[in-house]
Amino acid sequence: MTVRADLNISLDGYATTTDQTPENPFGSDWGRLVDAYTATRTFRERVLHDASGDGTSGVDESYAQGYFAEVGAEIMGAGMFGLHNFPQDPDWRGWWGAEPPFRVPVFVLTHTQRPSLNMAGGTRFEFLSATPVDVLDLARAAAGGKDVRIGGGPTVVRDFLKAGLIDQFHVGITPILLGRGIRLWEDLRELESGYTVSSEVAESGIIHVTFTRSAQA
Repeated sequence: MTVRADLNISLDGYATTTDQTPENPFGSDWGRLVDAYTATRTFRERVLHDASGDGTSGVDESYAQGYFAEVGAEIMGAGMFGLHNFPQDPDWRGWWGAEPPFRVPVFVLTHTQRPSLNMAGGTRFEFLSATPVDVLDLARAAAGGKDVRIGGGPTVVRDFLKAGLIDQFHVGITPILLGRGIRLWEDLRELESGYTVSSEVAESGIIHVTFTRSAQA
């Protein structure tokens, strides 16, 4: 069982965008940041439920396939679920519609008490306030021997990295400059020293960097 995380960041290291409006809650910059990922065949099938077979292949598609492969449980922050946008809405059920793409138990870190949500396709959202170590113990128990993915956002991923809890970390670096937002690499100096680092460039120009825990770490 591996504890892993995947994030998309800009060339200057930002993993969130800041141009959201009530009319456009994601903002145009988010589309620029994740465009290569959302264009893949796997994203279109898994997230958009598009069974046409349309979408890109190649290097980006291989990482999109890897994102979902062999995951038995997920951990995410309140922002990734959307609680920061809809904190007072008891009927808010996340960004992903009636059938989210996860299909596994998802542990949402939040100080807001909410009942569990059972969704179509096998996703179950559990809401709790816990330390990285404690929620990871719960996720491991729920994963049935498969991997646990730390889904995000960047603050949650950074907390798990700082605690030394992530075995494999993939970063898709999009060649754009955002200039502001939440910067992934803050307080992670010499992170690479505990990992073997590899990289490859996709046809889209995305730089895929993977940190894999070294045997001696």
